[in-house]
Amino acid sequence: MYAMSAMKQYQQVGVKVQVNEADPHRLIQMLMQGGLDRIAQAKGAMERDAFAEKGVLVGKAINIVGGLRDALDKSIGGELAENLDRLYEYMTMRLFEASRHNDIEKLNEVGRLLGEIKVAWDQIAPKA
Repeated sequence: MYAMSAMKQYQQVGVKVQVNEADPHRLIQMLMQGGLDRIAQAKGAMERDAFAEKGVLVGKAINIVGGLRDALDKSIGGELAENLDRLYEYMTMRLFEASRHNDIEKLNEVGRLLGEIKVAWDQIAPKA
């Protein structure tokens, strides 16, 4: 159920990848990488003063973080899932602020946070 929600979120941000065959673990990895990619692209757009493009890219990053939040199963994940939910909420707020104020440092902050989560997620072996 949660994997399907995350997959729909991933598809909505314009990623041209076959996610239908991805297992839930891989799908979350793809979402995280997609978020990191959009943040990096948004930074580039900010540096070029391409504000419309920046807005689209930050919006896609926000949607991806929303997909990660939707994929959390608090009944199984307990406190960890609750903490991740709050962190994703914080990241969403910072992305909005970064876009509003053209603040690359806020994009960097979210990129670092998401990168740390991804490194930890990558070390978890998917269930067979």
